Amino acid sequence: MTERKFCIVEDLGRVRVVTLNRPEVLNALHADANDELAEVWDEFAANDDLWVGIITGAGERAFSAGNDLKVQASGKRRPSGPMGFAGIANRFNLDKPLIAAVNGWAMGGGFETALACDIIIAAENALFALPEPRVGLIAGAGGVHRLPRIVPMKKAMGMILTGRRVPAREGFDIGFVTEVVPEGQALEAAKRWANMILECSPKAVRASKQASYRGLDEQKLETAMRTIYPAQKENMESEDYIEGPKAFAEKRKPNWRNK
Repeated sequence: MTERKFCIVEDLGRVRVVTLNRPEVLNALHADANDELAEVWDEFAANDDLWVGIITGAGERAFSAGNDLKVQASGKRRPSGPMGFAGIANRFNLDKPLIAAVNGWAMGGGFETALACDIIIAAENALFALPEPRVGLIAGAGGVHRLPRIVPMKKAMGMILTGRRVPAREGFDIGFVTEVVPEGQALEAAKRWANMILECSPKAVRASKQASYRGLDEQKLETAMRTIYPAQKENMESEDYIEGPKAFAEKRKPNWRNK
């Protein structure tokens, strides 16, 4: 476990757990924190031994309250780096899966950080909102674009145009929350999901993620299905592409090597 200035990083085998560590401001983030987190996720992306990432917030009150408005109001705010809020909002080339373990508030950039992940695990006390219009802003770190791509448009606009707070259960019903768990259990549940992912071929997981997201950009289903995406090709040429069927035939667990 490594404690950095604005976050805590712990690598548990193949899983990197990143904890936003500014509980005194409900884990709100500013440009310096976003830059630090970008470095943390750069390391994760480049490390072949790390296959799944989890992001959560310190304390039970908040995952992240979003942009640190006090820093912005002081006039000291500067733009975040190219990877955006929490170092992942604008990270469009990461094929490794990310899981958000949401405890408490996930407001503005905090919610957008969760939306940038592939799976959202929410504790029962989690609250989600995009309140930017209430302070003269828009949810420009992905909220106004990702949410309508995940849930029905009318549900998305009901949140985007009002900034209203949506509890975990409603988030599950709407469709942006993957699982709701008792308060205090979001991180453990996220680790459980990470372990399920680790049972699969890492190359096949990354190929599946890449094909799913890039396929959404195609207007025609046929075009998406007939396209062989780069990670898909890499998977088909890998040793693990043989290991999976071989292990099945031999009635044993596969030994994934990510090669």
